[in-house]
Amino acid sequence: MTTERKKDLLLMGALLAILVLFFAKILFTGKIIRAPDITNEFYWTIKHYKEMGFLDLFRVNLRAGWDWLTNGGTTEGGGTLSLQFLFYRSLIFWLFPAPANVAWFIVFHLFVGAAGTYFLCRAIGTGRAAALLGGLIFAIAPENASLINAGHAQKIATISFAPWAFYFLERGYQSRRTIFFLASAVVLAIQFFNMHWQIAFYTCLAIGAYGLCRTAGIIAGDPGSRTGKGIARLVGFNAVILCFFLSTVAISLIPLADWSRETTRGLQSGSNQGQGGLQVEEAMSWSMPPEETITFVLPGFFGLSRQEGGYDDPSHGTYYWGRMVFTQTTDYMGLLPWLLAPLPFIFRRDRYAWLAFGAVVGGLFFSFGKYTPFYWLLYEHFPGIDHFRVPKMMLFVTTLGLAVLAARGADLLLDDEVRATSAFRRYLAGAIALLPALLALLGITMAARPYVMDLLSPMITQPTRFEQGPALVAQRWQTIQREIAIAAAFAAVYGVVLGSWARGWFSRRALPYLLVGVFLVDVGRVNAKFMLLQDVPQKVKGEKSPVVEFLAPMPKTGRVLPIDGSDPMEYVSHGIPVMFTSNPVQIARWQDFLESFNFDSAMPDMMNVRYLVHDARQYEEDRQALGTRYVPVFASPDGSRLVLENRGVLPKAWLASSALLLSDPRQILGIMQQPSYNPRSFAIVEEPPPIPMPPPMAQPAGDTGEVTVTRYEANDIACDVRAERNALLVLGEKFHAGWRARVDGTPTEIHRVNYILRGVYLSPGRHRVEFTFDPLPFTVGKYLTLASFAVFLLMVGREWLLSRRRRGGGE
Repeated sequence: MTTERKKDLLLMGALLAILVLFFAKILFTGKIIRAPDITNEFYWTIKHYKEMGFLDLFRVNLRAGWDWLTNGGTTEGGGTLSLQFLFYRSLIFWLFPAPANVAWFIVFHLFVGAAGTYFLCRAIGTGRAAALLGGLIFAIAPENASLINAGHAQKIATISFAPWAFYFLERGYQSRRTIFFLASAVVLAIQFFNMHWQIAFYTCLAIGAYGLCRTAGIIAGDPGSRTGKGIARLVGFNAVILCFFLSTVAISLIPLADWSRETTRGLQSGSNQGQGGLQVEEAMSWSMPPEETITFVLPGFFGLSRQEGGYDDPSHGTYYWGRMVFTQTTDYMGLLPWLLAPLPFIFRRDRYAWLAFGAVVGGLFFSFGKYTPFYWLLYEHFPGIDHFRVPKMMLFVTTLGLAVLAARGADLLLDDEVRATSAFRRYLAGAIALLPALLALLGITMAARPYVMDLLSPMITQPTRFEQGPALVAQRWQTIQREIAIAAAFAAVYGVVLGSWARGWFSRRALPYLLVGVFLVDVGRVNAKFMLLQDVPQKVKGEKSPVVEFLAPMPKTGRVLPIDGSDPMEYVSHGIPVMFTSNPVQIARWQDFLESFNFDSAMPDMMNVRYLVHDARQYEEDRQALGTRYVPVFASPDGSRLVLENRGVLPKAWLASSALLLSDPRQILGIMQQPSYNPRSFAIVEEPPPIPMPPPMAQPAGDTGEVTVTRYEANDIACDVRAERNALLVLGEKFHAGWRARVDGTPTEIHRVNYILRGVYLSPGRHRVEFTFDPLPFTVGKYLTLASFAVFLLMVGREWLLSRRRRGGGE
């Protein structure tokens, strides 16, 4: 190992140590991060790792699965199975004690992002100390780190790979070697495998913009690249990263693209019928109001804590009161990066300075969302933009660009020749001027309170759900003044450090330590307000409540519907199927069904809802509406919760002897909402039956037949059927194109029944009907991804052999 690599590894160790100490509060604890997204969702999905054997962590099952426990049966077509390739993820959850393993997972990824930023800075020519600062800025800038407060573990994991994608791409442009473009594509795929697809998409946008700018710059600045061959080669490299990314990510991308067409953000959703996407209002939600750029200097200007109505340390100040609906994070990135960012434009305006500046400004204007024509133009004309909300999420690109600018600024700050110039003295005067500017602002808030208050109205006077009136306004005003005073204090410290350095009062080696120390204190006091902990909830510990104990033995062909406000995942974690779980994106037909749901109809029966979990006091009010069909069969020991049995529930599979052909969703749902509708009597179909089926008014009398479910597993269902006449076998399971059916061993088509269910037409006689989940998009994507992995490993092996030969030749 070369000396240079040893130095890099030593600094990586130092970087990791700093992050572990910085986040020690959430790492070395028996408590869990206080965020509903963790306690109600994420932690449920990773608990099972503690029960796995070591070798099991590295076993991969590449069969697309149907989740029969959640949301009435659901799938993403196998698009999330790529998580299995992230072996390090499984190892973290298995190795570290719960529940702190969630925090270790988060901090590990912040380290990954910091390391990527370090090597990106090194690749563009910064020194090690400056690159280390750049890595720290990306990892612990509250813009990224405060995502801990929101519980967005997957978002942090996805963001952490963005610097690596830029690093390998830049190495590719510098060396013109294919392996680096392939590596960048693989990193983008790993981002996608981490399942925060919006961040992955935004990274791809930024990588595309970087590639275009970098390619244009090479052609403009290198005469040799302006030839037909040179241009073709550059275009080829860009094509390599695009095509190899698509093939590597295919195991996720193809199934998810197929799945998304049927979702509430699919082709028939949103304002652009036939094109897909969200409604404009939702797509533009969480656009960053431009006035909130003041939080880049004054992080608490619009409030800091989002834990409204919950316990917060009094020092957290007021809750967020800006124009967004709410926010769980802060946009602050520290004062130091902004103080260092101008230096590259004063002394070294090269392509990297402009590219980083483009990332800062481009990410910022994108984050403004609905407040700028820039985002509107992208929303209306660029594919994919309208499928996501929260344009403010793009600020991670701004943070990365700022980290690179700051690293290059730190390099220049350490340059003795730069320090001796008049331009540096002017820069120093500007940096020190931040202190009197902040003091002047503080004076204005004291002397001209009515005028400033009028400028901030009506936002500053808006009540919250828990507070209102003059006391709330006073609290917000005091927070503004306190934040200005704190910012002024840090500006003074930075001014003293920079001024002392300019006068030569301490050594060149001491400057980075002083700047990093002040930066850690600056961002640390903000991040501390977003690292809240709580005891592990009983439901998360996996202990069975009395209601769960009662429901656990029930046949898995039935479902439970909690309507008491309890978390459905409490039941799922114990193997109890539930009819509904809340998801930000639902299958569009399922969402229609939920919005039309009527307890007094056959809708719960056909979804096999055998039990309702109800609040006891609320049940007394709802008893008459629920009627006699829902009967209490269990009460929790404290009397607060009741389990009601649905006496009208249908079996998992039944036969319908007639079919009603309808295509209008409103008509279909309208019929199913009626208490008089009997799914056994007739089924509602949307295509003409392939065999003669009488209409409902002409259905024959007598026995239609019987169905026995002989196998009921997640991906396989089998039924023995006796049909007395032509009939439609209906399952109380959702329709999905990935299911395959065989009747007596012969493949047959599955039809959509009753808007959301699946069914198979049968002729008279005895039949064996088998359903298997095997979606074609996943199969195609799986083989493309495995082939890409093989190609990449071969290329890595080739590079290793060539490297050995070069070293051997040198010796």
